[in-house]
Amino acid sequence: MSWISDALTSSIGRKLSMSLTGLFLVSFLFVHLSGNFLLFKADNGDAFNLYSHFMSTAGIIRVLEIVLVAGFGLHIYTAIVLTRKNAAARPVEYVANGSNKKVTWFSKNMGLSGSIVLVFLLLHLQNFYWRYHNWDIPMVEIDGKEYKDMYFLVASVFKNEWWVNPVYLLGLLLLGFHLQHGFASAFNTLGLEHKKYSPIISRIGNLISVLIPLGFATMPLYFWLFN
Repeated sequence: MSWISDALTSSIGRKLSMSLTGLFLVSFLFVHLSGNFLLFKADNGDAFNLYSHFMSTAGIIRVLEIVLVAGFGLHIYTAIVLTRKNAAARPVEYVANGSNKKVTWFSKNMGLSGSIVLVFLLLHLQNFYWRYHNWDIPMVEIDGKEYKDMYFLVASVFKNEWWVNPVYLLGLLLLGFHLQHGFASAFNTLGLEHKKYSPIISRIGNLISVLIPLGFATMPLYFWLFN
């Protein structure tokens, strides 16, 4: 089985791992965003509270959380290894595609933007996941049953903890740049670069890099400015 280990730990293997885990995390962002849009449903937060309860108690979600954490961990670890190797062996690009495309600051500093996005993720987990499970937040009755009022927690954080909002918006901006470069690079690494389809993939990446951060940004802005 040593050839499997050698393949996975080779430069190409790590880049493939980086690409696959990155695309997996993009799919997670879409799912997470769609669930969070329940915050805007005009039902006093009932739908979002039921969704939050399901996400925090369902057994299948616990399994998926393990997969998600493993995906994040592998993506981060691989990024660190590749960044260190690139720094030690210049000039080595994140994805070598033989083109003369313009290299942006963000494409050359994916490790830095990814590190800041990681800090943003940890802040997000502390503000909501940890508080939901450990704080004594209010309960709300829905159809005769009591549930933790996650809607109240989200509204309180974005309305009352003013510093959270600019940090969130900055983190989402950097997430957008990270997605913009990473999405197209992932397909290139997987060998899916083609003169006909690569521009389409690039445009999809540009669209995703705008829609996902913008979608998440509507939430702090909504509670901070309009609610």
